[in-house]
Amino acid sequence: MESESPVAVVTVPFPAQGHLNQLLHLSLLLASRGLPVHFAAPEPHLREARARLHGWDAADSLLAAVRFRALEIPACASPPPDPSSPFPVHVQPLFEAFCAGARAPLAALLAELSASHRRVVVLHDRMAAFAAAEAARLPNGEAFGVHCLAASYNVGWMDPGHRLLREHGLVFHPPDSCATKEFVALAKRMGQERRRAPVAGMVVNTCRVLEGEFLDVLAGIPSSDGHKLFAVGPLNPVLLPDASRSARPLAERNAPARHECLQWLDKQPPSSVLYVSFGTTSSLRPEQVRELAAALRSSNQRFIWVLRDADRADMRDAAVSHGRLAVAASELGDATARGAGVMVTGWAPQLEILAHCATAAFMSHCGWNSTVESLSHGKPILAWPMHSDQPWDAELVCKYLRAGVLVRPWEHRHDITPAAAIREAIERVMASDEGTSMQLRATALGEAVRDAVAEGGSSRRDLDDLVAYMTR
Repeated sequence: MESESPVAVVTVPFPAQGHLNQLLHLSLLLASRGLPVHFAAPEPHLREARARLHGWDAADSLLAAVRFRALEIPACASPPPDPSSPFPVHVQPLFEAFCAGARAPLAALLAELSASHRRVVVLHDRMAAFAAAEAARLPNGEAFGVHCLAASYNVGWMDPGHRLLREHGLVFHPPDSCATKEFVALAKRMGQERRRAPVAGMVVNTCRVLEGEFLDVLAGIPSSDGHKLFAVGPLNPVLLPDASRSARPLAERNAPARHECLQWLDKQPPSSVLYVSFGTTSSLRPEQVRELAAALRSSNQRFIWVLRDADRADMRDAAVSHGRLAVAASELGDATARGAGVMVTGWAPQLEILAHCATAAFMSHCGWNSTVESLSHGKPILAWPMHSDQPWDAELVCKYLRAGVLVRPWEHRHDITPAAAIREAIERVMASDEGTSMQLRATALGEAVRDAVAEGGSSRRDLDDLVAYMTR
């Protein structure tokens, strides 16, 4: 029985898809080691986190091993996304309601587990740092901060003029230029929470292959997240290339149908398809949809384009507006009809798309989830950052890792990027010697990341060390 277990693990994500996704992957990794894991979030986000999970072998049995615990928070507004704002201002009411209202139900859950376990370990998103304070109230509680951004972002945050940044020409854009003042204020409040509560260490969704130098810097800097640093990423599964559905055994071919875009990918030549997706927090303006569609058409490259509106606070279906769809269809002409591309207006199986042999590159907003998923599958990135940490991720990919090109400079973030500039970036990656070298570099990174999460790799060792410390 669970009450006989010496340790209970509680994961507390921030209620945004990129954060929910990482904490759920971490929960499954820990559950696969036999640890009892409780995943605590508001109910709509529990539902969507489960529904969007993919890429795991035996996912159903692992999900059954995780207990999903609903944190009831006050009702908040859930307006539609505003495409005119790069930052998702429409979900700020949710963020405020969560950080103010989730503390009490979480405290009740922790008290319940504390009474029946030797130790309760809380792995909380650093943007849900109030969880550390609640863990500290327990006589047998312990907390770890989970850093859902790049490790290097913390180095830039603490020292924008650090030697590593200067050596590689990396520019750290101040948070005030990448997010609203309301969100920056909330992040600072969570930072104050971290400094008030003891935290045993920090868990980071990265690996030494991608950010080893930055991890060494962080390990030497006193932190509010404790002295221990575990780089266990990528948390997402790293899938083997999927070249052809028809090459699989008959029993697998009789399994439930895959997403239709994967069936289309099976019919495309190797390394011939550009995958385009801007995540779950940004919506493109109609004028930008028009320019991107024109660039895809005139580039003569095969593509999968995920065009959908950003998630709402209440996680209702985020279908793209008919107006933007009509604009895209008009500019693309007969490209989709003649099989040159596929439009996806709902949720897309991103890991499987990136793992597919036909996918050559990823045009992305450079959220850390998408960045790590792309690099771990050996795909270069056409970087188009929208807000928050994304401009930094673009710097890291393009200048430090040399595995991508910038589509739009951050200084032009309020402008409509013209089709000609987008097409130039596409051709650099998909149809030039420079692009071939970039793809080879990304492939080598992907292989090194795969080694990092395999037996004996640096990320596997850190995960082993984390589990050993929690169960000591």
